[in-house]
Amino acid sequence: MTEIWRGESPRRSSQSPIEGTSDSGLPPLRDHAADPVPKRRPSSYRRGLLLTDLAILATTTAFAQLWHIGADSSVQARGPFDISYTALGVVVVTLWWATLHSFRTRDPRIIGDGAEEYRRVARATFLMFGSVAIASLMFKWDMSRGYLAIAFPLGLVGLLIGRRIWRTWLRRRRRLGHHLSNVLVVGGPRSGREMALWFSRHRASGLQVTGVWVPDAQTNHDQWLEVPGQFIPVLGNDRDLLDALRLADADTVIVSDTEHLGPHALRDLTWQLEGLDVDLMVSPNVMDFSGSRIHVRAVEGMPLIHLEEPQYAEAGEWPKSVFDRTFALFAVLAFSPLLVAAAVAVKLTSEGPILYRQRRVGLRGEAFDMLKFRSMRVGADDELATLMAAQGTSDTPLFKVKNDPRITKVGTFLRRYSIDELPQLLNVLRGDMSVVGPRPQVAAEVELYDDRALRRLTVRPGMTGLWQVSGRSDLSWEDSIRLDTYYVENWSMTSDLIILWRTVRAVFGSDGAY
Repeated sequence: MTEIWRGESPRRSSQSPIEGTSDSGLPPLRDHAADPVPKRRPSSYRRGLLLTDLAILATTTAFAQLWHIGADSSVQARGPFDISYTALGVVVVTLWWATLHSFRTRDPRIIGDGAEEYRRVARATFLMFGSVAIASLMFKWDMSRGYLAIAFPLGLVGLLIGRRIWRTWLRRRRRLGHHLSNVLVVGGPRSGREMALWFSRHRASGLQVTGVWVPDAQTNHDQWLEVPGQFIPVLGNDRDLLDALRLADADTVIVSDTEHLGPHALRDLTWQLEGLDVDLMVSPNVMDFSGSRIHVRAVEGMPLIHLEEPQYAEAGEWPKSVFDRTFALFAVLAFSPLLVAAAVAVKLTSEGPILYRQRRVGLRGEAFDMLKFRSMRVGADDELATLMAAQGTSDTPLFKVKNDPRITKVGTFLRRYSIDELPQLLNVLRGDMSVVGPRPQVAAEVELYDDRALRRLTVRPGMTGLWQVSGRSDLSWEDSIRLDTYYVENWSMTSDLIILWRTVRAVFGSDGAY
């Protein structure tokens, strides 16, 4: 239940959540000439991108000249104007840098997340390369093709690597609470709370809710919305838009519920934000849909969001099956020395079989024996109930024991780097599992499934998946279900390849592995 606190400071109140009843639209703006909304400060991240791009372009063009032309600065490109390659490099860098700016590759709306930033950098580079090539032909400029063939590909790679490095830095800083945009949610307290919780779980998005404005709420008192670690002011119609922006210290507005604005007030909202350097977004409240399943279409001038059907049917088609078996076969051959070494280590250090077989539930609820290198002492399953009761988790799903005393010394190493899971490649070859998929569950966990969780069983379980690259054993039951159902409903081969790449990083990071 959404909790609302009233007053100048957060205090518990019996007041129920704000219920708006008016359909009159936005409160009129008052005169704020004396205390306007503060302008957004220039981003140090964007300045860093600007300087990094310039340094990369200068370095790559200089390298291309040294590699193909040599250190002699007197060598010239012959044409309508004879120009040295040093001067030509300055011109190319300046125009290239300006092209990146004209393509808005440093736009705050795209930097730091998604593929659009990389696409714009690539398009700007190809346009620049094409323009130089066409200009050299039209004006009969005797320009070294080798120079261009080195400078542009090398420059593009350098730009993309530079963006990637900056993006990694930015995501780490955002997780620490820096470089975040403050968001004013326009809508009800419930949607404001959900959005605040969502952004708190995804700090790398760079957004945090600092205020909720309910423009049709009849109230004369500021109220407060409690979320973990934060009190968020909830403002009513006694505050206008500029009041709400200033109190929330917000540079972004997200409309979560247009019903609170009235039929035409969204248009009025855009007018009121004009010239304020404040971003405006509308949330369609579709949390667990990938971008590939969301399409915007206009029907007689009315924008509508079209949601594609879930993709789990395609996840069971032959392309994924062919990929799984091909990948598993090559992986078995590539890791065969490691498989042999692990088997020998298990056999020599503890009594019992090399492989551990555990009954798991797979496609359409069919049971199969999942294979792993044995990492525990013999009879470990009989001790599980006692250990779960000792740590107070006997009544919770995800039957995991931290600091498990049953694990052998070799087993600790095998688990740390997920070597114990390599025999599951044989499960993939047999068709019991996929390389990427939902987490394979034991029967006791499947018994706890609701209708939503049962969708996990519409595809084969995977050796790895979103659960593996998002925290592994540290995930809660709810997060595990959410990630797996998201994967099932939004499956694509591209997402499988991305998860495989992220798995390599997660394994070497060893987070959540025990």
